[in-house]
This record gives sequence, structure tokens and C-alpha cells, in this order.
Amino acid sequence: MSELVTGEAVALELRPARLPSRALAVLLDLVAAMAVYIAVTVALVVSTASLDEAAQTALSIATFVLVLVGAPIAVETLSHGRSLGKMACGLRVVRDDGGPIRFRHALVRGLIGVIEILMTFGIVACIASFVSARGRRLGDVFAGTLVVRERIPVARAGFVPPPPPWLAGRFSGLDLSAVPEGLWLAVRQYLTRMQQLDPQVGRSMAERLASDLAERTGAPVPQGVPAAAYLAAVVQERQAREARRAFGDGAASSAPSAAASAEVRAPADVRASAPDEVRAAYGPPVVPPGAMSEVIEATEATAATTATEPAAGGRPAESHEVPAGDRPGTGFVPPA
Repeated sequence: MSELVTGEAVALELRPARLPSRALAVLLDLVAAMAVYIAVTVALVVSTASLDEAAQTALSIATFVLVLVGAPIAVETLSHGRSLGKMACGLRVVRDDGGPIRFRHALVRGLIGVIEILMTFGIVACIASFVSARGRRLGDVFAGTLVVRERIPVARAGFVPPPPPWLAGRFSGLDLSAVPEGLWLAVRQYLTRMQQLDPQVGRSMAERLASDLAERTGAPVPQGVPAAAYLAAVVQERQAREARRAFGDGAASSAPSAAASAEVRAPADVRASAPDEVRAAYGPPVVPPGAMSEVIEATEATAATTATEPAAGGRPAESHEVPAGDRPGTGFVPPA
């Protein structure tokens, strides 16, 4: 990537075209120009057969200049730096500041290109491109232009990994109104790129961002929760709140229930069943002290409430116990 600074002091990251792609584009342009030149020459020979030799020579020279020199200049000027070969290779000629070229830029490139491409069979252009750090030939140097790549392979969009299931909805009571947009942006950028960072550097960045976020919200980071997982859970909570404000409560119905998730603090079986990308992003499971006992107590309380709670309508729930006479035999006889 090459960083170009515009007149408005805006840094542009452009990818200069290298010699192979530029050579292929020039070759395609020359093939097209030669085909047109041959067709025009044949037409002139047929139509000017009655003229004398001097007139035919003058027309031949004019045809050569117009087709092989003037036509490429006109095409680059009208297409803002995209000839037939450049369009096929995904290239474009731009100014040094990243702007579109004009007639004077195309004129200088075309005139010098006759010398370094046509007359020397491209040897001078190849040497200049090898020497230049940005692959520019002499025509680009004198015209103040640069050939860049327009079709860049699309990189994978930034993916914010979801928080672990045991943290979903746990921070529903946080006050996020004091968190500035700059901090949210920094958190999102870290979450999308944390897999590309060195583990130690990424851990220190996550701890610093989590500390800043906890200071803004007024609630400390829960003990035993990794900093990266804490950041992802808070970001998910903010997104859920924005969805509810924009589309109503029904838009966030797919989000995890806060009341159901806040009571559970990372049972081992739930954390082990987390998706692979979640476990890869936030490390191995860490079960806080007393988590399993809380789950067992909550399960027992739920079972007792279900057994004693009357059914809807005020009547106790019907018993589904099978009568003794209908029970299948087990082969066990109690002692006398």
C-alpha cells in the first residue's frame, strides 16, 4: 500500500500497480491499437490508390500518429485514466494526489510513452518500473501520475465475535449513557482485530479498554470474567438496546433473556458447549467459585415450584402416576 496525501491533507491508501499487470495492460492496448491501425491503413490504401506517393506517405504518417499516439491520449483523457488494457487488468492512472488525470497528464504520458515503449520495445519502461519504488515509468514521473489497482481482493469484513453464552444479558443493568462514541469505536476495532494481535499485546489492550469502560459505566469488571469477553458482552448489550429503541421490544426478541441469563454464572457444561470461535476468542472456560452450586440450587428450586404450583385455572395439576395394576413388572420382590 502507498499512502498519498491530498491537497486537503487527507491520507489515501492506494495500491500501486506492478510491472506484470502494467505490461499486460500495455500489451492489450498495443494489440488493440495495431488492429485499428492496420484496418485504417488498408482502408486508406484502397481509397487513396489514385494519389501520388508523397500524399500516400503523408497520410500514412498522419495515420500512425493519430492512431498510435493520439488515440491512447484521447482514450485516457475521456475515461479518466482507464484504457482498454487497464480496464481489463483493473488498473487506473491517477495523479500523485490521488485525483483523476486531465489532458496534460495523458499528453505527457503518451508522448514519452512513444519513446520508452514503442521505440525501445518497452526496455526503458521496464527498467524505470523496476527502479521506482511505486512502479512508475518515465512518463508517470514527468506527468506526475501513478498507476494504481482498482480491483483489490475484498478482505473479510470485521467480525465481532459473540460473547460467551454465560455472559449474555448479564450486563443489562449497566448505565451506558456516559460511554463516549470514541471508546465504543476503539472497543469494536479491538474485537474485530484481536485474533491478529500478539496474545500478550491483545490481553493488555483488552484490560485497558475494559478498565476505561468500567470507569465510564461505574461498575467494575466482574471477577473471573476475561476482559475480551466483558467487552463483547457489553457491546452486545448496547446493540440490543439500540435495536429495541429503533424497532421496539420485538426486534430484540432474538437476544438472550437477561432475567434467565443473569442468574447463571458459567456452568461448565454450558461453557463447554460454546461455539468454537467463542472459545478460540476468549480462551478456555473459567468457572467462578460457587457457580455449580448456584445452578444446582436453582434447578432444585425450579423443580419444587413446578411440583407444588397449581395449574392455570386454580386447579392443582393432574397427577400422571400410572396405577399399580398397570405398571410393568420389574422382577423385583420386596423382602417379607
